[in-house]
Amino acid sequence: MKENVFEAIRAASALVMERARHVRIDPARLGALDDELLGMPPPPPEFDPGHHRVGGAETTLAFIVTLNCINFGSGYFPFLAKRPGLSGYLTIATCLKEHYSARGAWSPQELAELDTGECATVFAQSLEVPEVAELMGLFARALNDLGRFLDERHGSRFEGLVEAANGSAARLLADLATIPFYRDVARYGDLEVPFYKRAQITAADLAVAFEGRGHGAFRDIEDLTIFADNLVPHVLRQKGVLVYTDELCRRIDRGELIPAGSPEEIEIRAGAVHAVERCVAQLRERGSDLTARKVDYLLWTRGHRPDMKAHPRHRTRTTFY
Repeated sequence: MKENVFEAIRAASALVMERARHVRIDPARLGALDDELLGMPPPPPEFDPGHHRVGGAETTLAFIVTLNCINFGSGYFPFLAKRPGLSGYLTIATCLKEHYSARGAWSPQELAELDTGECATVFAQSLEVPEVAELMGLFARALNDLGRFLDERHGSRFEGLVEAANGSAARLLADLATIPFYRDVARYGDLEVPFYKRAQITAADLAVAFEGRGHGAFRDIEDLTIFADNLVPHVLRQKGVLVYTDELCRRIDRGELIPAGSPEEIEIRAGAVHAVERCVAQLRERGSDLTARKVDYLLWTRGHRPDMKAHPRHRTRTTFY
C-alpha cells in the first residue's frame, strides 16, 4: 500500500459519487453546512468516556489499539445490552476500560486465546441472543487476529506497532490492513473503494490520547479522511446534505439491513467521505483550518443528540464499522 492511501480513499469516493444511483449530494445544503461549521468553535481535543487514559502509556496504547480492533458491530447494536444512557459503542468502550483498569491490559498472547464466552463476560452480554452471540464471536476472532499479528510482526509488543509506523499514520494503516477485519476495501463495479475506517481512527485516537507526542506522533495525521461508518452519513442525511432515493429511505426507516458491500451501502459511505471533502475544500477557501478529521468529530458528536437519535440510521452488519 502506498503512502498516498488517503488520497486514494478520496479519489475512489469521488468516482463512486460520479456514478451513484442511490445517493447524491445537495450543493445548497452542503453550503449551509459550511456556514454552520464556520460559525462553530473548533472541536476540543478530547475523547469520549471510553477513551480516557487507562494507567500508564503502555496500558493506554494497548487499550486504544484493542478497543479499535473491536470498534465495529453497529448493525448488531440494537440487540446489545447497553449501559444506561450509553450507545452501543460507548457500552463496549466502557466495559473494556473497566476490565483494563481492574486487571490490566490483555497481552498479545491472551488476545490470541480469547473466546466468545470470555468476550460476552467482559462486555456483559448474553449469548442467548443470537445476534449478540454472533457479534461476540466476531469480537473474539478480531482479538485473536490482533494477538497473532502483534506476536508475529511486532515481537508481541503493542509498542512495536507504533514504532514500525515511524511517525506515519499511512504506514500504521498499511500495517493494520494486513489483518482481515481491517481490510476495509469495497468493490463497486470495476472500482476498488478503500475506506479503512478503523485503521484511520486508531491513528486519530492515539494522536489525541498522547497529545501528538510519543505513541501519538504522526506527521500526516491531518491527511486522514472521515471515519466512514453509519453515524456521520446519518447526520449528513438529516441535514439534507446527503439525499437518498425514496426506496433507500424507506428501507432504512423501516429498519431493513443494508447489506455490506452493496451499491447502496458503498454509496452512503463514499457520499459521506466526498461531501466532507467538498465541505473542507470550501471552508479552506474561506480561511478555515478545519480538516476532515475535525469535521468528523463535530458531526459524530452531533449524531448523539436526541434530535438525530430520533430518526433511524442505516444498519449494516460488518466488521468495518
